[in-house]
Amino acid sequence: VWVIAEGARARVPFGGFPWGKIAFGQADGVFLPLAAVGGTPLLGFAVALCGFGLYETYRRVRVRRATRAVPRAPLAVAALSVLVPVGGALAALPLVDDTAEDGTATVAAVQGNVPRLGLDFNSQRRAVLDNHVARTRELAADVKAGRVPRPDFVLWPENSSDIDPYANADAADVIDGAVRAIGVPTVIGAVVAPETGKLRNTLIEWDPERGPVATYDKRHVQPFGEYIPMRSLVRVFNSDVDRVSRDFGAGTKVGVFDLAGTKVGLATCYEAAFDWAVRDTVTEGAQLISVPSNNATFGRTEMTYQQLAMSRVRAVEHSRSVVVPVTSGVSAVILPDGEIVAETRMFTPDVLVEKVPLRSSLTPATRMGTLPEALLVALGAAGLGWSVVRTVRARRTRAE
Repeated sequence: VWVIAEGARARVPFGGFPWGKIAFGQADGVFLPLAAVGGTPLLGFAVALCGFGLYETYRRVRVRRATRAVPRAPLAVAALSVLVPVGGALAALPLVDDTAEDGTATVAAVQGNVPRLGLDFNSQRRAVLDNHVARTRELAADVKAGRVPRPDFVLWPENSSDIDPYANADAADVIDGAVRAIGVPTVIGAVVAPETGKLRNTLIEWDPERGPVATYDKRHVQPFGEYIPMRSLVRVFNSDVDRVSRDFGAGTKVGVFDLAGTKVGLATCYEAAFDWAVRDTVTEGAQLISVPSNNATFGRTEMTYQQLAMSRVRAVEHSRSVVVPVTSGVSAVILPDGEIVAETRMFTPDVLVEKVPLRSSLTPATRMGTLPEALLVALGAAGLGWSVVRTVRARRTRAE
C-alpha cells in the first residue's frame, strides 16, 4: 500500500512529485543494494516493510509479556518482515559493482557559484556565466601547468548560462573561448529563448572546434517553478506566479551525448527524482550519468543534500558513475556503488577532476523498469481486497 501511494504521488498531479520517496533516504542505508534489484519501489518497500515489521514484532512481544499467550504465527510473520528485506539486501550486494567494464574517463565538473542565494540569483545572469567561464579557464591553466590531469570532457551545471548563446553573440563568444581553452567537449546548461513559443532548459554539447553540436531539452519541467499550471487561478492566491513570466516547454528526446567516445546520459536537476527520466538514458546506452543542477534557489537548505542522495541511489540502481555539476554546490562525483569520491562546499567556486569507471551492463532494475513496482502494486491491491472481504464476512457472521 505504501508503494501504491508513492507511485501515485510520483505521477499526479502535474506529472507527479516523487522527491520525498522513502528510498532516497537510503543512500547510506543497509537496504541500498536493493535499488539494483527493483529500483526505488523495491527499496522503499523494503524500508516500509521492515519498519512496520519492527513495530509489529515489538507489539507482539509486549502483548505476550502481558498475557503470556500470543499466537506464534503472527509473531513469526512480523519477525520475517524484518529479516527478509535485510537478507534480500545482503543477497543483492554482488550487484553493487564499480568495476570499469568499458575503461575509465576523466571528467571535470565546474561549479562557478552565483552572486547571491535564493530565487533572485538569475538577476545577475552574466555574472553566473562569467563565473563558469573563469573556472574553466583556470582549469585549462592548471592542466597546462600539469597541476591536474587533462579531462576527457567538462560538465557545467544547469543554468550556467541563462543568456541564450544562440541569440547572444557575446555569450557564445565567451563560452567558445573557455571551451577552446580547455580543448575538450563541454556540456553547457543554458536557457534557450526562441522568438516564439516556450523557453527551453537546454544542455548544449559544445565542441572546441565546431561549437554547439548537440542539445538536450529538459523533458520534465518543474510545475510552479519553470511553468505555472492554471496560472489565472493560482494568481488569485499568490501574485509571485508572475515572476515566471514565460513558461518553459518540455523536450521529447532522451539525452545521451557522445563526449570524446563516452556516452553520457543527461537528467537535468528535478528529473533525477523520476525513475523513468534516469533509466531512459541508461537503456539508450549511457555509460555514465550526469545530473547538472541549479541549487542556488535552494539556499542553504537540506534540499541540496536530498538531491545528492537521489543521485547516489541512482548510481547503485543503474550501476553507473554519476557526476553532479551544480551552480552553487554541492557538486559531486559518485561511483557506481554510491560512494562520493569528490565533492565541493556550498557557495564556493570549485572544479572537480576525477577518473571514473565506465559501465555498460544493465542491472535487473534497469532491465525490468516498472515491473517491480507493478508487482508490488498488485500485491498491495490484493491485500486490500482480501482485507475488505475478510471484514465484510466477519460483520455478516456477527450479524447472524
